[in-house]
Amino acid sequence: MEILIIFLVVFGIIVLQSPVIKWYNYLYEKRQYKLFLAQETFYHAIVAQHLKYYNRLSVDDQHKFLFRAYLFKKAKKFHYIEVEERAEMPILISAVAVQLTFKLEKYLFNFFRDIYVLKDDYHYGFYSRPFEGHVDHSGIYLSWDKFIKGVKGLTPNWNMGLHEMGHALAYVNFISQTEEDKHFKKEFKNFSKVARPIFESMQNGLKNLLGDYAGTNYHEFWAVSVEVFFENPIRMRHEMPELYAAMSSLLRQDPIDMLNINKLAA
Repeated sequence: MEILIIFLVVFGIIVLQSPVIKWYNYLYEKRQYKLFLAQETFYHAIVAQHLKYYNRLSVDDQHKFLFRAYLFKKAKKFHYIEVEERAEMPILISAVAVQLTFKLEKYLFNFFRDIYVLKDDYHYGFYSRPFEGHVDHSGIYLSWDKFIKGVKGLTPNWNMGLHEMGHALAYVNFISQTEEDKHFKKEFKNFSKVARPIFESMQNGLKNLLGDYAGTNYHEFWAVSVEVFFENPIRMRHEMPELYAAMSSLLRQDPIDMLNINKLAA
């Protein structure tokens, strides 16, 4: 009899877990939304000043984008190392993460509680070369100097924030498997059918738009593809059309389409 009771309790927990979590998340977001509305104008002023991507969105999508950025920021603890904390820092970092995942269902990277913001390049582990950013089990690490240069578009095809958020997105889906987006995981297989042959050709010496660093390993190939997809979509679609199409399907986004819509609206 005791075994039956234990079984029924465990079964009930398993069955009810998902609905309870969904209901809790609904109530949490509803409460946070009211708090967000009081800060929306402030968020808009910061994000609109720095992110071209955001400025190409419709008014409704901008509202959704900012609320996601607000929730992302609320879910993280930001640590500032040898750099003075400023109000725009966590907002812009959260916004870049949301840019990557804007059309996906899962976007909080919930495995990562901590984000470390460093002043400049730094040394990590036993590596001799300095790092601009990295992702591991302890958190997401970003050099603020390199991050803000990427946001401002000062370096062609290069956006360190998007690069590291690309690593974080892959991490929560494939390594920790703590925030799996069903669409992303399914489409990544199709992405790899296109991407793997390109990556292997790069390891054999072929040069292309992605640059040498993308040929280091497949993780870096993915992260660099994220950068170029958003930073230089026209050239990517022209020179690597199959990869561009695979990225567009994977992320449910088409940066070129956003550019065209923006031109028509103007």
